[in-house]
Amino acid sequence: MTNVRAKGVSLILRYTVLVLLSLVFATPFLWMLSSSLKRGVDVFAFPPQWIPSPIMWGNYVELFRLLPFFRFFLNSSYVSILSTFGQVASCALAAYALSRPRFPGREAIFYVLLATMMVPGQVTIIPRFLIMRGLGWLDTHLPLYVPHFFGGAFGTFMLRQFFLSLPRELDDAAAIDGCGRLRTFLTIYLPLSKPALASLSLFIFMDAWNDLLGPIIYLSSPEKMTLTVGLTFFQGQYATEWHLLMAGALVSTVPTIIVYLLAQKHFVSGIMMGSVKG
Repeated sequence: MTNVRAKGVSLILRYTVLVLLSLVFATPFLWMLSSSLKRGVDVFAFPPQWIPSPIMWGNYVELFRLLPFFRFFLNSSYVSILSTFGQVASCALAAYALSRPRFPGREAIFYVLLATMMVPGQVTIIPRFLIMRGLGWLDTHLPLYVPHFFGGAFGTFMLRQFFLSLPRELDDAAAIDGCGRLRTFLTIYLPLSKPALASLSLFIFMDAWNDLLGPIIYLSSPEKMTLTVGLTFFQGQYATEWHLLMAGALVSTVPTIIVYLLAQKHFVSGIMMGSVKG
């Protein structure tokens, strides 16, 4: 009986801590939601007013009236989806090539790939800009998603570790059935790697959706800007429309929440299985 009570108290304390931590982490989001429904002068009122009075639903209407916000939204969606598809497809192919087939220099290639993760992205900004200018891609969306079709070190590493965790007998069974490397990859490894692919897709989508530096560097036409750049238009030199900025930021979180909910059942298992050392 004492053990049952002790377990009950432990369970209550555990869930109490989890609820309190959830409230702490949810506070910025709740403040953003509250600020998006306030008048501009009430955003920084002290003491903070969590429930706006009056509730300004018109802030969201004003958001779309002042800026081509829907166009920014479509641009971000278009770039993020293509970036996610391109990098997941290329990383999966590279990870399979570096994990299952045995060939001389495989490990050396993999270690060189890992070494690129230590190079800060800021170092490559100027070379990439010069390449895109030479290709005539400035002020287009091409520089924002085409490089993703050439893979990435993190995604390749994550999927490679996942593929290494799968039994090698799968290759032998596929070879007996007459499958080549590509067919084995498409019919066996890809279906089994759904958790890892879903986790990687979530990471890439969020990274592409929240990218601010890339659009600022490569784009100049307002109608081609993405959502992250569009939000900066509410920040002026002398004043910032915080209520509209918070409304726009809240709208911009909706796609990432939807993508997470769709990939949620695979997310945790993908992280755990992708971390297994082969």
